[in-house]
Amino acid sequence: MSNEGGLALYRKYRPKEFKDVLGQEHIVSVLESAIKKDAISHAYLFAGSRGTGKTSVARIFASAIGTSEKDLYEIDAASNRGIDDIRELREGVVVLPFESRYKVYIVDEVHMLTKEAFNALLKTLEEPPKHAIFILATTEFEKLPETVRSRCESHTFKKPSSPTLKEMVVEVAKKEGFKLEPSSAELIALLSEGSFRDALGVLQKVLVTSSDKKISVEEVEMVTGAPKGEMVNEIISSISEDDLALGLKAVTKAAAENIDIKILLKLILEKFRT
Repeated sequence: MSNEGGLALYRKYRPKEFKDVLGQEHIVSVLESAIKKDAISHAYLFAGSRGTGKTSVARIFASAIGTSEKDLYEIDAASNRGIDDIRELREGVVVLPFESRYKVYIVDEVHMLTKEAFNALLKTLEEPPKHAIFILATTEFEKLPETVRSRCESHTFKKPSSPTLKEMVVEVAKKEGFKLEPSSAELIALLSEGSFRDALGVLQKVLVTSSDKKISVEEVEMVTGAPKGEMVNEIISSISEDDLALGLKAVTKAAAENIDIKILLKLILEKFRT
Protein backbone atom coordinates (compact mmCIF):
# COMPACT_ATOMS: atom_id res chain seq x y z
CA MET A 1 0.00 0.00 0.00
CA SER A 2 1.40 3.40 -0.98
CA ASN A 3 0.69 4.85 2.46
CA GLU A 4 4.06 6.43 3.16
CA GLY A 5 5.45 6.03 6.63
CA GLY A 6 2.43 4.07 7.82
CA LEU A 7 0.43 7.30 8.11
CA ALA A 8 -3.21 6.63 8.97
CA LEU A 9 -5.48 7.25 5.98
CA TYR A 10 -7.74 9.58 7.94
CA ARG A 11 -4.72 11.80 8.66
CA LYS A 12 -3.31 11.53 5.18
CA TYR A 13 -6.60 12.46 3.52
CA ARG A 14 -7.88 14.94 6.10
CA PRO A 15 -9.30 17.96 4.20
CA LYS A 16 -6.85 20.87 4.04
CA GLU A 17 -9.10 23.49 2.44
CA PHE A 18 -12.83 24.30 2.47
CA LYS A 19 -13.21 22.87 -1.05
CA ASP A 20 -12.05 19.47 0.24
CA VAL A 21 -14.76 19.25 2.93
CA LEU A 22 -17.49 16.73 2.05
CA GLY A 23 -21.12 16.80 3.17
CA GLN A 24 -20.99 20.01 5.23
CA GLU A 25 -21.71 22.60 2.53
CA HIS A 26 -24.27 24.35 4.78
CA ILE A 27 -21.46 25.17 7.25
CA VAL A 28 -18.64 25.85 4.79
CA SER A 29 -20.69 28.44 2.86
CA VAL A 30 -21.49 30.40 6.06
CA LEU A 31 -17.88 30.38 7.25
CA GLU A 32 -16.48 31.40 3.86
CA SER A 33 -19.01 34.23 3.64
CA ALA A 34 -18.09 35.46 7.13
CA ILE A 35 -14.39 35.52 6.20
CA LYS A 36 -15.07 37.46 2.97
CA LYS A 37 -17.20 40.03 4.82
CA ASP A 38 -14.78 40.18 7.77
CA ALA A 39 -17.73 39.32 10.01
CA ILE A 40 -15.98 36.71 12.13
CA SER A 41 -17.49 35.68 15.46
CA HIS A 42 -15.30 35.29 18.52
CA ALA A 43 -16.91 32.01 19.58
CA TYR A 44 -18.13 29.10 17.46
CA LEU A 45 -19.73 25.85 18.55
CA PHE A 46 -19.34 22.85 16.23
CA ALA A 47 -21.68 20.01 17.21
CA GLY A 48 -22.05 16.60 15.61
CA SER A 49 -21.24 12.92 15.93
CA ARG A 50 -17.65 11.67 15.83
CA GLY A 51 -15.78 11.61 12.56
CA THR A 52 -17.93 14.24 10.79
CA GLY A 53 -15.10 16.76 10.34
CA LYS A 54 -15.52 19.22 13.22
CA THR A 55 -11.83 19.64 14.10
CA SER A 56 -10.79 19.50 10.44
CA VAL A 57 -13.14 22.39 9.59
CA ALA A 58 -11.92 24.28 12.68
CA ARG A 59 -8.31 23.97 11.47
CA ILE A 60 -9.24 24.99 7.93
CA PHE A 61 -11.11 28.02 9.29
CA ALA A 62 -8.09 29.02 11.40
CA SER A 63 -5.82 28.73 8.36
CA ALA A 64 -8.27 30.66 6.16
CA ILE A 65 -8.19 33.66 8.51
CA GLY A 66 -4.39 33.65 8.46
CA THR A 67 -3.65 32.03 11.83
CA SER A 68 -0.20 30.42 11.93
CA GLU A 69 0.68 27.20 13.75
CA LYS A 70 2.25 29.29 16.54
CA ASP A 71 -1.08 31.00 17.22
CA LEU A 72 -3.27 27.90 16.95
CA TYR A 73 -4.03 26.04 20.19
CA GLU A 74 -5.81 22.68 20.37
CA ILE A 75 -7.10 21.50 23.71
CA ASP A 76 -8.66 18.11 24.42
CA ALA A 77 -11.22 18.82 27.13
CA ALA A 78 -11.47 15.10 27.90
CA SER A 79 -7.91 15.25 29.32
CA ASN A 80 -7.77 18.94 30.35
CA ARG A 81 -11.17 19.38 31.93
CA GLY A 82 -10.47 21.06 35.27
CA ILE A 83 -10.60 24.61 36.56
CA ASP A 84 -6.78 24.92 36.59
CA ASP A 85 -6.59 24.01 32.89
CA ILE A 86 -9.12 26.69 31.96
CA ARG A 87 -7.45 29.26 34.24
CA GLU A 88 -4.21 28.61 32.40
CA LEU A 89 -6.05 29.07 29.11
CA ARG A 90 -7.59 32.35 30.31
CA GLU A 91 -4.19 33.69 31.31
CA GLY A 92 -2.77 32.82 27.88
CA VAL A 93 -5.69 34.30 25.95
CA VAL A 94 -4.87 37.88 26.93
CA VAL A 95 -1.36 37.64 25.48
CA LEU A 96 -1.17 39.02 21.92
CA PRO A 97 -0.65 36.59 19.00
CA PHE A 98 2.94 35.82 17.95
CA GLU A 99 2.55 36.54 14.24
CA SER A 100 -1.15 36.45 13.28
CA ARG A 101 -4.16 38.71 13.52
CA TYR A 102 -5.97 36.11 15.62
CA LYS A 103 -5.16 33.44 18.18
CA VAL A 104 -7.50 30.48 17.65
CA TYR A 105 -8.38 28.05 20.44
CA ILE A 106 -9.96 24.76 19.38
CA VAL A 107 -11.46 23.01 22.41
CA ASP A 108 -12.44 19.44 21.50
CA GLU A 109 -15.06 17.45 23.44
CA VAL A 110 -15.89 20.65 25.35
CA HIS A 111 -18.86 18.95 27.09
CA MET A 112 -16.31 17.08 29.25
CA LEU A 113 -15.34 20.22 31.20
CA THR A 114 -16.27 20.34 34.89
CA LYS A 115 -18.90 22.81 36.09
CA GLU A 116 -16.21 25.07 37.58
CA ALA A 117 -14.22 24.96 34.34
CA PHE A 118 -17.33 25.91 32.34
CA ASN A 119 -17.91 28.91 34.61
CA ALA A 120 -14.32 30.03 34.10
CA LEU A 121 -14.57 29.56 30.32
CA LEU A 122 -17.84 31.50 30.30
CA LYS A 123 -16.13 34.60 31.68
CA THR A 124 -13.71 34.54 28.74
CA LEU A 125 -16.52 33.96 26.21
CA GLU A 126 -18.44 36.92 27.66
CA GLU A 127 -15.53 39.34 27.19
CA PRO A 128 -13.01 37.80 24.78
CA PRO A 129 -9.96 39.81 23.72
CA LYS A 130 -10.31 41.12 20.14
CA HIS A 131 -7.53 38.84 18.95
CA ALA A 132 -9.03 35.59 20.35
CA ILE A 133 -11.38 33.18 18.60
CA PHE A 134 -12.77 30.08 20.28
CA ILE A 135 -14.02 27.03 18.39
CA LEU A 136 -15.71 24.59 20.76
CA ALA A 137 -16.35 21.11 19.38
CA THR A 138 -18.68 18.54 20.92
CA THR A 139 -20.35 15.21 20.20
CA GLU A 140 -22.90 15.87 22.96
CA PHE A 141 -24.48 19.27 22.40
CA GLU A 142 -27.21 18.71 24.98
CA LYS A 143 -24.62 18.43 27.79
CA LEU A 144 -23.42 21.99 27.30
CA PRO A 145 -24.77 24.69 29.63
CA GLU A 146 -27.23 27.06 27.92
CA THR A 147 -25.06 29.98 29.05
CA VAL A 148 -22.18 28.65 26.92
CA ARG A 149 -24.37 27.74 23.93
CA SER A 150 -25.97 31.20 23.81
CA ARG A 151 -22.58 32.91 23.50
CA CYS A 152 -21.49 30.91 20.47
CA GLU A 153 -22.41 30.82 16.81
CA SER A 154 -23.58 27.20 16.54
CA HIS A 155 -23.17 24.87 13.57
CA THR A 156 -24.44 21.30 13.43
CA PHE A 157 -22.38 18.81 11.41
CA LYS A 158 -24.42 16.22 9.56
CA LYS A 159 -23.49 12.56 9.28
CA PRO A 160 -22.31 11.94 5.71
CA SER A 161 -24.68 9.92 3.55
CA SER A 162 -23.78 6.43 2.34
CA PRO A 163 -23.26 7.66 -1.27
CA THR A 164 -20.86 10.36 0.01
CA LEU A 165 -18.87 7.82 2.05
CA LYS A 166 -18.88 5.36 -0.82
CA GLU A 167 -17.54 7.98 -3.22
CA MET A 168 -14.83 8.97 -0.74
CA VAL A 169 -13.51 5.44 -0.07
CA VAL A 170 -13.50 4.63 -3.80
CA GLU A 171 -11.45 7.78 -4.47
CA VAL A 172 -9.01 7.17 -1.60
CA ALA A 173 -8.53 3.51 -2.58
CA LYS A 174 -7.80 4.65 -6.14
CA LYS A 175 -5.14 7.11 -4.89
CA GLU A 176 -3.60 4.26 -2.89
CA GLY A 177 -3.43 2.08 -6.02
CA PHE A 178 -6.46 -0.15 -5.36
CA LYS A 179 -9.84 -0.64 -6.99
CA LEU A 180 -12.92 -1.16 -4.81
CA GLU A 181 -15.79 -3.14 -6.24
CA PRO A 182 -19.08 -1.18 -5.84
CA SER A 183 -20.41 -3.73 -3.32
CA SER A 184 -17.16 -3.44 -1.32
CA ALA A 185 -17.47 0.35 -1.15
CA GLU A 186 -21.14 0.05 -0.15
CA LEU A 187 -20.29 -2.32 2.71
CA ILE A 188 -17.47 -0.09 4.00
CA ALA A 189 -19.83 2.93 3.88
CA LEU A 190 -22.46 1.00 5.83
CA LEU A 191 -19.98 -0.27 8.45
CA SER A 192 -18.64 3.24 9.10
CA GLU A 193 -21.99 4.42 10.51
CA GLY A 194 -21.80 7.98 9.22
CA SER A 195 -18.17 8.68 10.13
CA PHE A 196 -15.50 9.72 7.62
CA ARG A 197 -12.81 8.66 10.09
CA ASP A 198 -14.32 5.20 10.62
CA ALA A 199 -14.78 4.69 6.86
CA LEU A 200 -11.08 5.37 6.27
CA GLY A 201 -10.18 3.19 9.27
CA VAL A 202 -12.10 0.23 7.78
CA LEU A 203 -10.59 0.90 4.35
CA GLN A 204 -7.09 0.93 5.81
CA LYS A 205 -7.59 -2.50 7.43
CA VAL A 206 -8.82 -3.90 4.14
CA LEU A 207 -5.99 -2.43 2.05
CA VAL A 208 -3.29 -3.58 4.49
CA THR A 209 -4.47 -7.20 4.42
CA SER A 210 -5.33 -7.42 0.72
CA SER A 211 -3.07 -9.39 -1.60
CA ASP A 212 -4.90 -8.12 -4.67
CA LYS A 213 -5.30 -4.64 -6.13
CA LYS A 214 -9.01 -5.27 -6.70
CA ILE A 215 -10.93 -5.45 -3.43
CA SER A 216 -13.90 -7.83 -3.38
CA VAL A 217 -16.81 -7.66 -0.95
CA GLU A 218 -15.72 -11.06 0.42
CA GLU A 219 -12.40 -9.52 1.51
CA VAL A 220 -14.20 -6.70 3.31
CA GLU A 221 -16.47 -9.24 5.04
CA MET A 222 -13.49 -11.34 6.12
CA VAL A 223 -11.43 -8.42 7.48
CA THR A 224 -14.30 -6.65 9.26
CA GLY A 225 -16.25 -9.67 10.48
CA ALA A 226 -19.36 -8.37 8.73
CA PRO A 227 -22.17 -10.84 7.99
CA LYS A 228 -21.75 -12.62 4.67
CA GLY A 229 -24.11 -11.74 1.83
CA GLU A 230 -25.54 -15.29 1.78
CA MET A 231 -26.64 -14.94 5.41
CA VAL A 232 -28.45 -11.68 4.66
CA ASN A 233 -30.07 -13.25 1.58
CA GLU A 234 -31.24 -16.27 3.61
CA ILE A 235 -33.00 -14.03 6.14
CA ILE A 236 -34.65 -11.97 3.39
CA SER A 237 -35.73 -15.17 1.61
CA SER A 238 -37.21 -16.53 4.85
CA ILE A 239 -39.30 -13.37 5.20
CA SER A 240 -40.46 -13.28 1.57
CA GLU A 241 -41.23 -17.03 1.55
CA ASP A 242 -42.68 -17.03 5.08
CA ASP A 243 -40.16 -19.76 5.99
CA LEU A 244 -39.64 -19.49 9.76
CA ALA A 245 -37.22 -22.47 9.91
CA LEU A 246 -34.87 -20.90 7.34
CA GLY A 247 -34.92 -17.57 9.19
CA LEU A 248 -34.20 -19.15 12.57
CA LYS A 249 -31.39 -21.20 11.06
CA ALA A 250 -29.74 -18.03 9.66
CA VAL A 251 -30.14 -16.13 12.96
CA THR A 252 -28.73 -19.10 14.94
CA LYS A 253 -25.76 -19.20 12.58
CA ALA A 254 -25.22 -15.44 13.06
CA ALA A 255 -25.23 -15.88 16.85
CA ALA A 256 -22.84 -18.84 16.65
CA GLU A 257 -20.41 -16.77 14.55
CA ASN A 258 -20.71 -13.87 17.00
CA ILE A 259 -21.99 -11.56 14.24
CA ASP A 260 -22.87 -8.00 15.27
CA ILE A 261 -26.68 -8.13 15.09
CA LYS A 262 -26.92 -4.36 14.68
CA ILE A 263 -24.82 -4.56 11.50
CA LEU A 264 -26.80 -7.58 10.30
CA LEU A 265 -30.07 -5.65 10.66
CA LYS A 266 -28.59 -2.66 8.80
CA LEU A 267 -27.54 -4.91 5.92
CA ILE A 268 -31.00 -6.49 5.79
CA LEU A 269 -32.69 -3.07 5.72
CA GLU A 270 -30.26 -1.83 3.06
CA LYS A 271 -31.00 -4.89 0.91
CA PHE A 272 -34.74 -4.34 1.32
CA ARG A 273 -34.35 -0.72 0.16
CA THR A 274 -32.39 -1.89 -2.87
